[in-house]
Amino acid sequence: MNQDDFVTHYTDFSFQKFCDQTFGVNRGVYNTIDRCFYERGIKDITTRRKEILSFLQFVTGEADDKPSSRVRFGKGGLVMKLNEYWERRSLESIQSNKKSIKPDVLLVSE
Repeated sequence: MNQDDFVTHYTDFSFQKFCDQTFGVNRGVYNTIDRCFYERGIKDITTRRKEILSFLQFVTGEADDKPSSRVRFGKGGLVMKLNEYWERRSLESIQSNKKSIKPDVLLVSE
């Protein structure tokens, strides 16, 4: 079990504190991220928490050149990043599904 798998089973309070200490995400930002993924259909809590960690890694990966230890989004920035992440996630999902489809399934018989 890797650390992400272990962390996703923390209590809600402990998981949010982990996000705060690791990524500098306060409770309000965390709740917004959690609600966004829930509303987009990720109902299972452990799956949603893995997605939250993936999103935070995505955001901090882009911010590596900034000296701040806290993730800063600015006005409207969180929603913009959530949408960008979701679009990228959807694209990757579509691409991985295309790879798993056998070419002969795509042929139309006449």
